[in-house]
Amino acid sequence: MFARRPAYLKTAAVVASAVGLTAVGINKAFINSPRGLQQLVWKVDQRILFRGMATASTVKLDAGVQPEFFVKGITDESARITSDLLQENHDKHHIFFNRGGFHNHIVHHLLTLFALRATPEEIRRGYNENKYYQRPPGDLKKAIVDDMHDPAKFKTYLGKEQYYQDFLQYFRDEISKKGWETVLNDELFKGDERADDMLARLYGGFLHPIIHLGFGVEFRQPAIIAEALAQTAVHDNWMLPFFLDAEKAAQTSDAKPQDTKTIVQLLNDIRADKKLSSAAHWSDGNKIRDGILKRAPDEMLKYASQYVISESQLEEKTAEMINAAVFYTAAAQHPPNVPKFDFYYIHVTNASIFFSTFLALSSLTSATKRRLLEWKVRSDLAMYASRASPALLMDDLITYKTTDKDDSWERVIERVNALSDDGHASKLVRALAHGEQVCKKFEGKEGFVVQGDMWKRLGNMAVDSVEAGGPTWVRSAGFEEAWKDVPVRQGLRARV
Repeated sequence: MFARRPAYLKTAAVVASAVGLTAVGINKAFINSPRGLQQLVWKVDQRILFRGMATASTVKLDAGVQPEFFVKGITDESARITSDLLQENHDKHHIFFNRGGFHNHIVHHLLTLFALRATPEEIRRGYNENKYYQRPPGDLKKAIVDDMHDPAKFKTYLGKEQYYQDFLQYFRDEISKKGWETVLNDELFKGDERADDMLARLYGGFLHPIIHLGFGVEFRQPAIIAEALAQTAVHDNWMLPFFLDAEKAAQTSDAKPQDTKTIVQLLNDIRADKKLSSAAHWSDGNKIRDGILKRAPDEMLKYASQYVISESQLEEKTAEMINAAVFYTAAAQHPPNVPKFDFYYIHVTNASIFFSTFLALSSLTSATKRRLLEWKVRSDLAMYASRASPALLMDDLITYKTTDKDDSWERVIERVNALSDDGHASKLVRALAHGEQVCKKFEGKEGFVVQGDMWKRLGNMAVDSVEAGGPTWVRSAGFEEAWKDVPVRQGLRARV
């Protein structure tokens, strides 16, 4: 019933590359043609050549898509409806649904439902329940888009949400001309000052930009990749010094990849470091920026720089990251309160699936994949510390029992597809199901705490915790204040 995309679909990659080159070639062939002819060609192009094909401005899904984790039997009708709704979202909505920087999750939600073989009715309901509070994208200003082609002017627009629509058009243009693989390497992974600035922004906003990019790459949708790049551009880059300093410290230390601590060991070290584990305060507006990196920057840097990997370890270390992310997301519980997942920690888990996507991408170098993974783990360590480094308890991973009479993965997915959700719960379930498949071959190795039936148990626990009602999530699980409104279970004693 379930399937995981093969390590890399080489044939599909060749076809996709050929399509991209064809589009670029057509663009170049007519670049110097009379304007009237250009307009005619592109009208024909849109109606005929690109009919049924995903482009930098058109979302087009196929029922035969093979994302990282999916349920077999996706229908053409689901592909059509999801494509239409995502196109409407692309054309009509901003990446933030308010002025406070709260993210539009429609892409994440619908693509997850699509992959989990939700019915067309469930997909449409997921859209309708979340479209009403979205905001329009704003006016497109051609002069600003033109400015963005000047590197000096490009950076003056960064970090400002009012330019989202202009960035979106800029990246659509770039992808149309060069292909999305080239644009990603130029804009994010080149290693120069501009690309590093964008790369830090990719990890901003509780990983929303990199999650959005992951969906675009996983489902091979250039329009969604353009959204992700525009979203990245309007996020802050205050994490950049942390990433670069950790990288520099790791390079100048004696740490060797084969001797590096596991992520779980580093989590334990962070919790044991009282200065770091208490650096974030409940009152901090942003507990990483205003807490960890302000009150214990050296301590955070010490642990983050201890995580180094080699390119030969990428498959295993990707799986270890996934396992550790799930472990601390699920184990940050607070008995005797009923199980609840931390809202910030679930983003660490929900983003993890896309590192399998990046690992399989032939257009990225091994060095880029290594850097992406190291930055992800360092971000994850900072996220753990920022929620007061809660105790990580194994009880529920080992003994949790759902009240549903059927505890199968099929039933878990059926339940999450039926939820009224904005995408967080369904993404969590898919990430857990994917984690089970990826980590299975490494069970028994140090650093792989989640194993065996724990995966399915956590899938049930995740859906149970959401179905139980408010609060749906806890926010900042290491603080007592986060649990004050969470009901208490019967027959359990506090072990915090």
